[in-house]
Amino acid sequence: MNIVKAVSFKVASTLMFAVMGAQVRYLGGAYPEGQVAFFRSMFALIPILIVFGWRGQLKGALRTQRPSDHLLRGVFSVVGTFCTFAALARIPIADFTAIAFASPLITVIFAAIFLKEKVHAYRWSAVAFGFCGVILMLTPYARDHAALTASMAIGLLFALTNAFTAGGASIQIRRLTATETTSSIVIFMTLLVLLVSLLTLPFGWRMPSTWQDVAILAGIGIAGGLGQIFFTDSYRYAPASFLAPFDYTAMLWAFMLGYWFFGEVPTLYVIVGAVVVASAGIFVILRERYLGLKRLRDTPVAAIATIADGEEDPDAPVSGTAKAA
Repeated sequence: MNIVKAVSFKVASTLMFAVMGAQVRYLGGAYPEGQVAFFRSMFALIPILIVFGWRGQLKGALRTQRPSDHLLRGVFSVVGTFCTFAALARIPIADFTAIAFASPLITVIFAAIFLKEKVHAYRWSAVAFGFCGVILMLTPYARDHAALTASMAIGLLFALTNAFTAGGASIQIRRLTATETTSSIVIFMTLLVLLVSLLTLPFGWRMPSTWQDVAILAGIGIAGGLGQIFFTDSYRYAPASFLAPFDYTAMLWAFMLGYWFFGEVPTLYVIVGAVVVASAGIFVILRERYLGLKRLRDTPVAAIATIADGEEDPDAPVSGTAKAA
């Protein structure tokens, strides 16, 4: 337990992902999403392989007992990656980031449907409250049809789809962490996105016109890879339930980068909607923590001793995390 390191790594990860998003936004759709996804995955492998190799965590990283689960998690990541880049090319960074905050709420829905988890009234209320925030963020587009260009409408659709795929990826990560290592989950995901994005080569890839564009495409991958590493490292020093609220620092980076580089000023609807969605997400996280502690208090001492000796508690929630994008 090292709170300073944990929070530092977590905040650094949200900054790296925001920098990645700003670079995608800067390209503004100049290159196809598949090409951007390829560069993101290829250059992300550089810091990932260096760090995991230095730690001795590459040995056996490609051996798995559950290839089908890795494939399904990879499908969510592929769709999410393409949707992320397509959305950022069309709508402001702050709008995209705020909509992405809905993913923890979507995870609750998916957990109830696919993992058969019991979701009580508190969490359902938080989900409903959070989606009211999403609707609030979309209000200006609905009221001002002149502002809702075809490109922006497509961007909003991609942003919403990304939030759903992120929720689906979280469910798969819960399943995978029961048997798979972090290096295995991250590398399988990155390689699958790399392979699928390469298959889009015949469909309109463009040769980068300047070395600046090459640097930005490489920067997208390096920032994404570093973000993944920082994100994973943060959970080595503190529990997920403690760190999860710090995900919402991404909104601060999105506001600042959007304003500094693109002159994008978020509307009041986006700010208030983001607060509503973030509040609902934090409530869900704190509720999960409370229920986890309650289960621990209600577990007989003999059962706790048995778990400590190496037997798995069948009623314990699966923990573990990795970033979907």
